[in-house]
Amino acid sequence: MAQNQTSLNLSAGIASVAVALALVALKLWALGTTASLAVAASLADSALDLMMSAGGLAAIVYAARPADEDHAFGHTSVEDLAALAQSVFIVISGAVIGWSAVARLLSDTPSRLAGEGGGIAAMAVSIVLTLALVLWQRRVARATGSKVVAADSLHYLSDLLPSIGAIASLWVSHRFGIGQVDSVVALAAAVMLVLGALRIGKGAWDALMDRSADPAVIEGIGAIARAYPGVRGFHDLKTRTAGSRVFVNIHIELDGGQTLREAHAIGAGLRRRILAAYPQCDVIVHKDVAREN
Repeated sequence: MAQNQTSLNLSAGIASVAVALALVALKLWALGTTASLAVAASLADSALDLMMSAGGLAAIVYAARPADEDHAFGHTSVEDLAALAQSVFIVISGAVIGWSAVARLLSDTPSRLAGEGGGIAAMAVSIVLTLALVLWQRRVARATGSKVVAADSLHYLSDLLPSIGAIASLWVSHRFGIGQVDSVVALAAAVMLVLGALRIGKGAWDALMDRSADPAVIEGIGAIARAYPGVRGFHDLKTRTAGSRVFVNIHIELDGGQTLREAHAIGAGLRRRILAAYPQCDVIVHKDVAREN
């Protein structure tokens, strides 16, 4: 199951880099066709996307490395470091977009919107590619819990919404003569970006600080242990998160008259039951003798 999650994360990372390369090539063509400064700005943003996606893919590959002598619990914490860096970048991008939008709205000189057919077509194709990538990244992030994939998805969403808004604002400006609509769309997108980045950044920071797992996961593990045959009780259930992994330590209380083989079978069976319910977990079961009443 862990191998399947790694494969999903890698597929999302590779898709992100591939889409970024396609967008850079597409917008280079559009820039050569239209000589539009707006397309040039979008091209610069896509080039930054490519850099961020390559960094995210490197983090996913590094996190997939098995535990070694220096990293007994694996390398998944690098996902949190990468997600935190991406969150900071997204907050800065959102702040710049928001500032520019407010400056345009307050400017005495109204902005003039214009669009060439080739440029609009290129933006439309980029929207389709970006939308497909975001949908796949969201699916992978839900399945694996990867903060890197979630942060990269938000980053590409930052391109998707302004691109849709740009086409919509061009149409509204052409149809109704309202040139300020693009700044309003950009400001709304900036607010959404900053809020989403802060949420992902908080999750990455909590993981780096060894915050415990989601209370629902802890309660679920406790319920499994409480109901497992042969387990008379449990204590010291401790968890911590690192990237997309959740590390679990639990002490179970067993009949002291059992053989070592029987006690081991109960502990191993409980571990398999927990992993079946929560495949993102890495579980260590300690076996203690239950106290006599």
